[in-house]
Amino acid sequence: MPSSPIRKLAPLAEAAKEEGVKIYHLNIGQPDIPTPQKAIDALRNISRTTLEYSPSQGFLSLRQAFSRYYSRYGLDVDAEEIIITTGGSFALLFTFMSCLDPGDEIIVPEPSYANYFSFARSAGAVVKSVTSRIEDGFALPPVEEFEKRITSRTKAILICNPNNPTGGLYSPEEMEQLRRLVLDHDLFLVCDEVYREFVYDGAPYCSALGLKGIEDNVIVIDSVSKRYSECGIRIGMIVTKNSALRGVMMKFCQARLSPPLLGQIVAENSVDGTAEYQEKVYKEYLSRRDFLVEGLNKIPGVFTNRPGGAFYTIARLPVEDTEDFCRWCLSDFRYRGVLPGGETVMMAPAAGFYSTPDLGRNEVRIAYVLNKKDLARALDVLERAIKQYLAI
Repeated sequence: MPSSPIRKLAPLAEAAKEEGVKIYHLNIGQPDIPTPQKAIDALRNISRTTLEYSPSQGFLSLRQAFSRYYSRYGLDVDAEEIIITTGGSFALLFTFMSCLDPGDEIIVPEPSYANYFSFARSAGAVVKSVTSRIEDGFALPPVEEFEKRITSRTKAILICNPNNPTGGLYSPEEMEQLRRLVLDHDLFLVCDEVYREFVYDGAPYCSALGLKGIEDNVIVIDSVSKRYSECGIRIGMIVTKNSALRGVMMKFCQARLSPPLLGQIVAENSVDGTAEYQEKVYKEYLSRRDFLVEGLNKIPGVFTNRPGGAFYTIARLPVEDTEDFCRWCLSDFRYRGVLPGGETVMMAPAAGFYSTPDLGRNEVRIAYVLNKKDLARALDVLERAIKQYLAI
């Protein structure tokens, strides 16, 4: 199992905190925006006297709420086509276990969410990567690159749209290319759409659930973690119109008994009546994106694209090995400003988001989940860290 590029440096961060160092966490997509108040109130005012199991597929009322949610995007999804899972992570794992036999192959554009590799490994599957490039804004690689990797063992294509870690957004034209590819080769199309709300600059959004002619091939992974700042309640879902596939997935759901009870209560009270909350959150992330991108590109030797969605960006730094740099930032670098213990930054080395060796070694993933005051401070600290590191 590969180590997580997002969390594997956590022991160094904890040691630095023990010294009194202030760390600006740009490494993980943990929003600092409060959860909707009505969801918090629902948790505080639970009337149950017993905290019971729920149905293995999740409460019907929650699945009906999500059905209404999808209809707001013009997507026709029945409650029976939704399976509630323990976070988007288990949605991915159950999908891989249901669709892929040991030795089967899945094609994934890289850089990609690092846990895809872990879940594929858990299912005994093999990831075949097609590489997108920072110079191209991490656009979808040409369809010919996908074709080159299709073999008799290829069973699925997996994308994240909007993308984690790049912040890239796949256009309707790119999604149509994937639709034809899936149709021609009878593959599953697994689409991680956790960041659906965060699409910027008026760009059109094309959900895999809206692709015609491949309805039974599409599996959408979704989650409330980022949408409502509810990472800790661990509520995700699988959405597919393929009834036979749902039958297989339910065997895994029954084996783990049920998704989290309290998480489902919170999630259900987040779906409806939070349009104003979501609009404020969207505007905040858009403002943070513009602030961060401008600030990063002002640092000598640093380059990043303007992400079209989500709340991440991949930045190229003027260092040869960002893992060494990120470790050094946590273990050795301390900016002695106004805080007595000093300050530093924590980022995710981007090599861990690639499966091709040596790619991403001079890149980092940055999550703009801090308020702009902290982002400004983090940018200042990062610039000073790069300057000092290069002088060693």
